[in-house]
Amino acid sequence: MYSLVSQSKLESYNVLIVGVNDDSIALAEALSTSKNQNFNLAGFISFRKDHQRIKILGKPIIKYGSKFYDRIAPMKITGIIIAGSQLSITQKNELVDKALSNNLKIFNVPEITQWTDKEDVTSKIKEIQIEDLLERDSIHLDDSQISSYLKNRNVLITGGAGSIGSEIVRQVSTYKPDCILILDQAESPLYDLELELKEDFPEVHYEVILADVRCRERLQQVFEAHNISVVFHAAAYKHVPMIEKNPKEAVAVNILGTVNLADLSAQYNVDRFVMVSTDKAVNPTNVMGASKRAAEIYVQALQQKDNVTTKFITTRFGNVLGSNGSVIPYFKRQIENGGPVTVTHPDIIRFFMTIPEACQLVLQAGTMGNGGEIFVFDMGKPVRIMDLAERMIKLSGFKPYEDIDIKIIGLRPGEKLYEELLSDSSTTLPTHHKKIMIAKDKALDHQTVLIHVEEISNAAISENDVYIVSKIKQLVPEFISKNSVFELLDKKVNL
Repeated sequence: MYSLVSQSKLESYNVLIVGVNDDSIALAEALSTSKNQNFNLAGFISFRKDHQRIKILGKPIIKYGSKFYDRIAPMKITGIIIAGSQLSITQKNELVDKALSNNLKIFNVPEITQWTDKEDVTSKIKEIQIEDLLERDSIHLDDSQISSYLKNRNVLITGGAGSIGSEIVRQVSTYKPDCILILDQAESPLYDLELELKEDFPEVHYEVILADVRCRERLQQVFEAHNISVVFHAAAYKHVPMIEKNPKEAVAVNILGTVNLADLSAQYNVDRFVMVSTDKAVNPTNVMGASKRAAEIYVQALQQKDNVTTKFITTRFGNVLGSNGSVIPYFKRQIENGGPVTVTHPDIIRFFMTIPEACQLVLQAGTMGNGGEIFVFDMGKPVRIMDLAERMIKLSGFKPYEDIDIKIIGLRPGEKLYEELLSDSSTTLPTHHKKIMIAKDKALDHQTVLIHVEEISNAAISENDVYIVSKIKQLVPEFISKNSVFELLDKKVNL
């Protein structure tokens, strides 16, 4: 039964194509000449109420509405193909939900501009994925502003081989930098990215640097050897349960790694330092989120120092689709293995954003900061993880709780039911970009923060996890542990 997912390409579908525009017609013509007969075109779907034509290419046009499925019942339709990006995200979600409830397969095909003459168009037709339904409408970017601080500059990207860092590399590549320095400690992903970039951006000069943000001396060599103008700091440990068990590593990478990079950026007069943070830094309940909040605090405090010319900018956003450790690939593996799909709590919700969307906003925020700001991204509506699991099971061709079960396993250490993007004490200011706001978290004095950071660093030498976390809580007093062994520290404070 579970082989249906992988064998879907061998099946034949009687399909309708969404839309009556150029992409839809081009797809229909390509299907008619394709050697692969997996898809038999039965007609078109129109979302336009004022559409007058009855047929295109001899195939009927069916208007989408309340009686749509009654109209197509005699046609024995088994699939629907969405051509290009002509539907809004709301329309796409409505279409998919109703199609799934009527046991139809849904397929995507990219816009005609992404086809090549050598390819059979059927190779471009893919079953729709959950990521396609969680996307949001396209973001407007001010390319001229972004280009003004990236063109002909040396740009350092830490964590450059990771899911976020590598996408920042790709997007920065389009703005004609003088050189992109890609720094990461992961050897194999760094090599794979280098091969990809040589093929996709042969005109851009890259330097791949195998290094660890924990090593200040190695980082200093990098800053000394290159006239770096912009730093995108994406290197971090981010897996909540793993970091809850290893707070020493959170200190070494998320806190002290950021201190190393921020200090060197100030020392070498880098123009802009843009840090990637997380919504888990707001009122943190776990070590990972608290360590990222500590990094935010340090970067903001450093901005207050005299004679610092670097503009330090922080960006906060929620979960990204398809990132390493994300819930979506985890659910996909469970579904492929026949289930059950495991959810930690029936009411848990999360904000989601695509990796390209998040990185676009990171680049845009880099143009907007005057220094010391924490920019918060509009993450849209939260997603209930139970709904996500049920939908992914349906998209795979199965019935939730019948073919594949969903099992509640309990919240993990440090896990919240929901994430916040703004702390309770913050005020939010709008910017000229509707998807980016400023969280006015109060900046602390640099000397005060430095004392806390030194205490945290010294504690990390002790190998005593409770002692390490106690020092983090002193710098981040809003850090209240949940479902964790470190809750005892909060009880002591409250006594």
